[in-house]
Amino acid sequence: MHPAFAYPKSRFEVSLPVDLNAREERERLSKSALKGFFKLAAAWKLRDDDARELLGGLSSSSYYDWKKNPDRVLEVDRITRISYLLGIYKSLHILYGDQLADEWVSLPNRNAIFGGRTPLAYMAAGGLLCIQTVRKLVDARRGGL
Repeated sequence: MHPAFAYPKSRFEVSLPVDLNAREERERLSKSALKGFFKLAAAWKLRDDDARELLGGLSSSSYYDWKKNPDRVLEVDRITRISYLLGIYKSLHILYGDQLADEWVSLPNRNAIFGGRTPLAYMAAGGLLCIQTVRKLVDARRGGL
């Protein structure tokens, strides 16, 4: 590259996104993701049915097995869901006090996205895309939008 067209040096370092298609990355992340999810489910006081739905429609037996033994390798979809949910949890705790942050997903919401339903009902019914939408919403609110 010609020096006249080179970017100036800076302290900013680009970090490559985690390749969730790589099994070793999923092995590295899965156990802590599940532990985080179960802590989030407890903080949000999720019914097991709702928690299972947020994980993508997990069977009851698998859910209880995962809860007892989180040492397993998750699929890309499930790690992605958990990542969005943990991001929602974090943003809510930045925006609100702990009590409201943990109750927010279970409170009816007048935002047009939810149509009067709770964010939890919206996410459970709409799957990954709705979980992603809620993540974008709370991140935008956290950013002042």
